[in-house]
Amino acid sequence: MSKNKDNVFSEVIKKPSDFKFGATVASAFDDMVERSVPFYNEIQRMIIEQAAEFAVPGTNVYDLGCSTGTTFLNLDPYVDKDVHFVGIDDSKDMLEKCAAKLQEAKLSRKYELKNVDLHDHFEIENASVVILCLTMQFVRPIYREKLLKKIYDGLVPGGVLIISEKILAEDSLFNRNFIKYYYDYKRRNHYSELEISQKREALENVLIPYKLSENLKLLMEAGFSHTEVFFKWYNFSGFTAIK
Repeated sequence: MSKNKDNVFSEVIKKPSDFKFGATVASAFDDMVERSVPFYNEIQRMIIEQAAEFAVPGTNVYDLGCSTGTTFLNLDPYVDKDVHFVGIDDSKDMLEKCAAKLQEAKLSRKYELKNVDLHDHFEIENASVVILCLTMQFVRPIYREKLLKKIYDGLVPGGVLIISEKILAEDSLFNRNFIKYYYDYKRRNHYSELEISQKREALENVLIPYKLSENLKLLMEAGFSHTEVFFKWYNFSGFTAIK
């Protein structure tokens, strides 16, 4: 399936609103994430590598905030066909794009896509792997502790939670520089000053990053006893927790 170019913020928006994963974003999302997230393809590869290590036949692999299904498509060749995929996203437009991509790829394993808001009640059951790829940053802070506890409870013993996340620097002195380096990265990927500024404004009240130490503390408080950082690039990180 060909990727549409991300032009979501290329025109002047007269009435700025909070960022939403609607039809316009869903259609350009694959291009958007590859051009907006440093080393996105490598992060995906690292997530797949770890997920394949822990995925157990007869269990579920959950992708919370599965967006267009890229992670499932990347993971499919590396895990037993008796592993069940469960994708959860609160955007119907994203799930429609995800379903189309999985069908086009002729995904043969059992999978389920659920239109659920992570702030609402939902179940995680018999999971050997749970993935939060650039998702927890969009969960309202007051709900994050509850979400991580739910994931912990739904994992089988020895199961893994794999997270990639935008973060704040531990020392606020570095935040300004890290953000500057990040916007330089976006410029190198051909985003205009208008696109950068309008997206920043749209995300301001929606994407709320924590420090890496704060995320790791939440994982420990949820019950995880083994945690490790597997990726770091300025204000982006990946970390893994094992039950």
